[in-house]
Amino acid sequence: MDDFSKTEIEAGRRLFAGDWSFSSAASSLASLPPMAGPEIAFAGRSNVGKSSLINALTGRKALARTSNTPGRTQELIFFRSPDRLVLVDMPGYGYAATAKSKVAAWTRLIHDYLRGRATLARVYVLIDARHGLKETDDGILDALGKAAVSHEIVLTKCDQVDETELGERIEAVKAAIRKRPAAFPDLIATSSRTGAGIDQLRAAVARLLAERPR
Repeated sequence: MDDFSKTEIEAGRRLFAGDWSFSSAASSLASLPPMAGPEIAFAGRSNVGKSSLINALTGRKALARTSNTPGRTQELIFFRSPDRLVLVDMPGYGYAATAKSKVAAWTRLIHDYLRGRATLARVYVLIDARHGLKETDDGILDALGKAAVSHEIVLTKCDQVDETELGERIEAVKAAIRKRPAAFPDLIATSSRTGAGIDQLRAAVARLLAERPR
C-alpha cells in the first residue's frame, strides 16, 4: 500500500470530518443529480461491505444503510459533505437471486453513469479479502477500463483473514490488476469493523483531489 505522510493523513481526516448527509438516489440516467463537486464512487459485489465502508470513512454509524440481504441497494445513492465532496454508493452486483431484467437495468445505469460523469474523480472497487477477485468482478472492471475511469481496488473485511493469507491475497490482486491500464497499480486493505486502512483510504482521496485539476 502507498505510504502517506502525517500531513496527508490529517488532510484525509479533515476531508471526511464534516456533517455528511444523504443527497439523492438515482435509478435512471434522467434522475442523476446535477454535476457539482467531485465524486468518489464505491462499487463491489453484493454484501462486500460498501455501506459499512462509507459509514467508517465518514464516522457516521448509519449514513449508508447496511443490510444482511444481498442486492438491497438498487440505485446510485449520493451522499454530500459541506465542502462539496460527494460519495456514491453503487448498486451491488453478482447476486444470483436478483431478476435478470433488474440486473440489466442496474448494469445500464452503472455504465451510463461511468461514461458521462465528468465530476467522477475515481471509483473504488471493493473486493472481499476472504475471497479475492471473482469472475463477477470482471464486468465492472471491464466497464471502468472501457470508460477510462480511474479506479483502485480496496480490500474489505481484512480482519477476517490471517496475516499470511492477507499478504497472499494482496499480491494476487495486484498481479491481476497490472493487466488493466486504467486501474491504479496499488490497493488499500481495510476493515470497517476495526478501522484498519480507513485513515489511508481517506488520505488517498485527499491526495487524489489535491492533484485533480480544478
